[in-house]
Amino acid sequence: MLSIAVLNSKGGSGKTTIATNLASYYASQDYATVLLDYDSQGSSSRWVESRPKNLAPIHSVPAYQHPGNATRTWMTRLPQGTQRLIIDTPAAVDKLQTEDFIRRADVVVIPVLPSLIDMYAVGDFIRSLYKLKRIRTQQTHVAVIANRVREHTLISKSLDEFIGQLTLSFSGKLRDTQNYVKAAERGVGICDLQRAQVKQDLEQWSTLLAWLDDFEKSPLLAAQSA
Repeated sequence: MLSIAVLNSKGGSGKTTIATNLASYYASQDYATVLLDYDSQGSSSRWVESRPKNLAPIHSVPAYQHPGNATRTWMTRLPQGTQRLIIDTPAAVDKLQTEDFIRRADVVVIPVLPSLIDMYAVGDFIRSLYKLKRIRTQQTHVAVIANRVREHTLISKSLDEFIGQLTLSFSGKLRDTQNYVKAAERGVGICDLQRAQVKQDLEQWSTLLAWLDDFEKSPLLAAQSA
């Protein structure tokens, strides 16, 4: 099983957009996919509920809900045979929550917006992550996605320079487009829309998805999963 946590200590970076699009892609490739929703807004869970029945299913776990008489472990248990786990994390995670998500993840994907405030916050967050043993020893890998980018702007150039200074397993970029809004409203991902309309977006996603595929095949992940 490949486990991916979409994580950022700062809210509003587009974590749910990344998480739902990862889930829709893996479901479309016939992987048994689970979307674990820790965000109190429940956006990922509502997205799954609105997903068209003719598309490949995604199992949603509303982990943000209070478990009541059940234990948290029981409530967030995964279905047998899960092949892809996508974790949509909440905003403003504390140190203990961050460490828990890191323990569960093979890869942490960190979306960052093209703004100075977001770059400073993510820089501090990544530095804190590299104090954790799982990150330092590359048991969990770190990927950064520049999100909602408008090319050929001064701030996008600053964002490119910022990401280039980081020590990362992977970095990528997603443009600012209404295609993501349209997809979210319909309970689908970019990969489910008409190809002609989202060609550029699919090309941007392909780099991250290819890296994740290669990472899954690596001997390191196979040893960790054994």
